[in-house]
Amino acid sequence: MKEKKRIPTRGEPTPWASPFASLQNIELPSTPGERLAVNSPARTDTKPTVPKNPRGRVNIVRQTAHRGGKTVTVISGFLGISLIEKEALAKEMQQSCGAGGTVKEGRIEVQGDQRETVARILTSAGFQPVFAGG
Repeated sequence: MKEKKRIPTRGEPTPWASPFASLQNIELPSTPGERLAVNSPARTDTKPTVPKNPRGRVNIVRQTAHRGGKTVTVISGFLGISLIEKEALAKEMQQSCGAGGTVKEGRIEVQGDQRETVARILTSAGFQPVFAGG
């Protein structure tokens, strides 16, 4: 049977080991380019900004025609990308923009004027986004 630990109630200090005690002697860098003076190795788990293989150019267009005056961001010109991958990209765009959207006829449509956010997502996915059509 596991023994229960009792917490003192008569005012004596509680025995506690801080999980941050090892961070007490760390010196922070004074300039952004300087590395941390820590005994552990530096973190290298950051994502690269541009993937190694470029995946081609895609067009980003803002449209309002035939939509009752509502603005929609349309991404087209995908080459060599499956429908499943387009749907995954569309879902990521919708979550990042906080808007609805769909995949129709090989294009991704996101509600609202979301061109900058969509361009950032496409760049991180390896595409070269181009703002087309005015």
